[in-house]
Amino acid sequence: MAVDELSRIFAALADPTRRDMVARLAAGDATANQLAEPYRMSLQAVYKHVKVLEDAGVVSRPPGPQPRAVRLEAEVFDTMDQWIERYRRQAEERYLRLDAVIARLNETGTGNDEQDGSAA
Repeated sequence: MAVDELSRIFAALADPTRRDMVARLAAGDATANQLAEPYRMSLQAVYKHVKVLEDAGVVSRPPGPQPRAVRLEAEVFDTMDQWIERYRRQAEERYLRLDAVIARLNETGTGNDEQDGSAA
């Protein structure tokens, strides 16, 4: 997976309006007019948001005359998930190592004086 691809995806999803549009598209395809309904913005502004999402590969629109349905491209989330999962696993491994160190310290009694308040 290309870093540039991820950068475009995350940048497109950085905007709360676009995230909301994606959430709405998760329920089903919609036209730009349908996407525009809850917002106080021009249809042109909605098209700009859709274009950013489309350029990032988050949504697609079939060629042809208007109105065209905007479709969420679910595989883009697989790309994001793979990237996130790699770092989640690394963080989890660090926490497991830390847990092991803490368990060894507790077994040897190191640090118990401070915990029970009997330190001089």
